[in-house]
Amino acid sequence: MVEGNINTIEKHVSLPLDADVAKDLRAGEYVYLTGEMYVARDAAHGRLMDLINKGEKLPINIEGETIYYMGPSPAREGRVIGSAGPTTAGRMDKYTPTLLDMGLRGMVGKGKRTPEVLDAIKRNGAVYFAAVGGAGALLSKCITSSEIVCYEDLGAEAIRRITVENFPVIVVADHIGGYLY
Repeated sequence: MVEGNINTIEKHVSLPLDADVAKDLRAGEYVYLTGEMYVARDAAHGRLMDLINKGEKLPINIEGETIYYMGPSPAREGRVIGSAGPTTAGRMDKYTPTLLDMGLRGMVGKGKRTPEVLDAIKRNGAVYFAAVGGAGALLSKCITSSEIVCYEDLGAEAIRRITVENFPVIVVADHIGGYLY
């Protein structure tokens, strides 16, 4: 569901990300995400790709999902997660086209993406959001729950399922070729 009016570039979007909603988002729009998404970084992406290359089943279903490229710091007392700022998305670019072709619909990170990722975003009707780097402490306040779902041995790089409320992002790349960088 998208809420907002035609005269604003600020939208509220529910996760998981509906295909039609993803296709309505445009580069430059401010979006507040609410719902559940996965958290995964380099090491977890490498393990997912190993399984894909072996033809094995993934430990998570990525169809229609959003992945936040983030490695949280330990939670302080009374908090569900520590600082939760984005990591550089480009480190996941060698894995991303495959995951998008498998149904991944959204990504949250920071920084530029390769032409191959941008082509896969267009081909799959997906979207790439940027979260503000350096604002991890503030972003963590939008996370209401966090649980490790697999690869616990990776510590901060384990795959997590988080619930967010009004998590602020900017659409950086959309499915029609809009790209802020």
